[in-house]
Amino acid sequence: MTAAQLDHLDDQGYLILPDFMSPAQLAALRARVDELYALEGDQAGSEFKPEPFTRRLANCIDKGGIFLECVADPAILAGVAAVIGPDYKLSSVNVRSANPLSEWSQPLHCDMGGLPDERGNWVCNTIWILDDFTADNGPTRCVPGSHKSGRRPEEVLADPAAPHPDEIRIIAPAGTVVVMNSHLWHGGTANRTARPRTAMHGFFCRRDKPQQQYQKRLLRAEVQAKLTPAQRWLLALDDPLNDELSADVAVRSGFLR
Repeated sequence: MTAAQLDHLDDQGYLILPDFMSPAQLAALRARVDELYALEGDQAGSEFKPEPFTRRLANCIDKGGIFLECVADPAILAGVAAVIGPDYKLSSVNVRSANPLSEWSQPLHCDMGGLPDERGNWVCNTIWILDDFTADNGPTRCVPGSHKSGRRPEEVLADPAAPHPDEIRIIAPAGTVVVMNSHLWHGGTANRTARPRTAMHGFFCRRDKPQQQYQKRLLRAEVQAKLTPAQRWLLALDDPLNDELSADVAVRSGFLR
């Protein structure tokens, strides 16, 4: 990443990377996501929590090598390190699809309800845009610079689900990836079109914080056995501190309770 990109990420709290996915990678992700939705049916996303007017997939690292291939990309990890430092780990990989013809908007939130602590930032999300994000199909909205406010939106706003005067919507074509400081106030918007809008979320946290989804417990033994040492480090599979922190996570989202 260039110095200008890193400055934008630090100042505004997000960075848009156009055409990050190759056509083949985008096609593979879309195909596997569609296959999993068909296989899991009503149980899709059950490892996490349901959200109104959306479909979700969770525990994606266990469900296909394409997911780990994406989130372990060196350029993505460089962006994550720029937000939370080199002491990071993968927290979860989920897919979120905003249902069509909906009025549901996520409230503005910080991931894991977290604020920076004495060590600084500790959460970073990556949004892998699998369907074009348009003005009307439920794109992510965020309030630039709000990651430096030291406040959660629910502490400041009368209605975090309402439009914010300073918010912007991330409008971008499929194949784009967004790196986001997850202390930034952000949320999904209503999909008022006739088609679903799907994105994958590769979420990271600092190693002294709990994983949103405890990978060691979720990943099947045969999946773990195939991982390289670098992948095991990224997933914190051999980290006793992660075992202690992540065994019973009280907060798994900034807005799903």
